[in-house]
Amino acid sequence: MKTILILVGKTNDKHFAAGISEYASRISHYMPFDIVTIPELKNTKSLSEEQQKTMEGELIMKQLQVSDTVVLLDEHGKEMRSVEYASWLQRTANNARRLVFIIGGPYGFSPSVYQRANDKISLSRMTFSHQMVRLIFTEQLYRACTIIKNEPYHHE
Repeated sequence: MKTILILVGKTNDKHFAAGISEYASRISHYMPFDIVTIPELKNTKSLSEEQQKTMEGELIMKQLQVSDTVVLLDEHGKEMRSVEYASWLQRTANNARRLVFIIGGPYGFSPSVYQRANDKISLSRMTFSHQMVRLIFTEQLYRACTIIKNEPYHHE
């Protein structure tokens, strides 16, 4: 199974980018893992939030295959402890050819992306910047891999 993280817009903060790169490298020891960055839209000041979500949604949908298991990182998604997330990941991975996680743009996802999603997860009830969510998510994916393999990274 291949795991893909789709991001809308590049990671601007060099510290976050370095951390994301480090965790992506670590994750790759456990599973094939890629990060796909969809370019930010240009001239968004002339677009409404809905228009921006729709255009981003079209770019996201082009990255997806019919058989993908799609999981949105969304504030209204399921919240899980790290151990629960590891169990969820293992169950989900067993039934997926490609597991695709998506972190959307500043206004969330278009209705078409929500309809395509198989699941939604939330990292916290708190709000984090999109840049920070990328780092937190990659760390949690790495943590889940180590929990599944019963390695000492995670402590109860």
